[in-house]
Amino acid sequence: MRVAVAKYPIGMPASFGEFAQRQAACLRQARELGARIAVLPEYLSLELAASFSPEARGDLKASLAELQPWRGAWCELYRRLARELDMYLVPGTFLLDVGGGRYRNRADWFAPNGVHGWQDKLQLTGYEKQSGVIEPGDALHGFDCDGHRVGIAVCYDVEFPLSVRAQYEAGVRLLLVPSCTDTPAGATRVKVGCLARALENRFFVAQAVTAGEAPWSPALDINTGEATLYAPMDHGFPADGMLATTEGDMLWACHDVDVGTLELNRAEAQVANDRDWPHQLLATLQPWPADSDAKPTQCETASA
Repeated sequence: MRVAVAKYPIGMPASFGEFAQRQAACLRQARELGARIAVLPEYLSLELAASFSPEARGDLKASLAELQPWRGAWCELYRRLARELDMYLVPGTFLLDVGGGRYRNRADWFAPNGVHGWQDKLQLTGYEKQSGVIEPGDALHGFDCDGHRVGIAVCYDVEFPLSVRAQYEAGVRLLLVPSCTDTPAGATRVKVGCLARALENRFFVAQAVTAGEAPWSPALDINTGEATLYAPMDHGFPADGMLATTEGDMLWACHDVDVGTLELNRAEAQVANDRDWPHQLLATLQPWPADSDAKPTQCETASA
């Protein structure tokens, strides 16, 4: 199963039609590369704000309000492209009005057979909290893809091991990560999160990123990082855990992920973090005695 992740340069479409044409062209390129799954980055929907008035596109709350009428067209666009291209699509995220002036950062899943699912972002960044209008999701979901189970962790969510672990225990073997970071530190945090989750769960992680600058947008102003596909750092996989990554102006990083080989490889793994996960729950913190005269034994000293 070939997976493609985008390093998507933010543009300034003048209309939804222009945006749709670019999406079709980008995703056809991924299909030509042989991709069965394509992942676009977080906040992709806010590229549409380029067609709003300068006042609206420069204000996050105004942009989110004006974005809502395009929700139906957004879903229809990717539903159609998934069917026409015979691909599974995660078109970044759409900031969706859920009532009461609140929005959720929603990553949609479109299957070629017409199935539409989604995963809301669970953990909010400081910027999202400070917006005062974005709220976290409250549930984890998994998706069927050619007999395999796929999950989504939206950007910051991949930095939290327990929610991703729950997805793994529900059968997920490929985690898709639409992301958007505006500093090198942010890009590093998400990269480290992806590597750590691939290590802990011995599964594949696929991260898409935004690229370029969009000074007209408070959310997409500066963009960093590389789109990358990650694997466990063990027998049969790259030592650095990186299967493929973008460089320079590359739009897509693509690689085949073989879940069957991954499962067979578990038996010969150098380490088994996924199977050893429960063991970390056995140890308890043992403080030294309060008595200042207490000395650790020779065994305790050696083990320390």
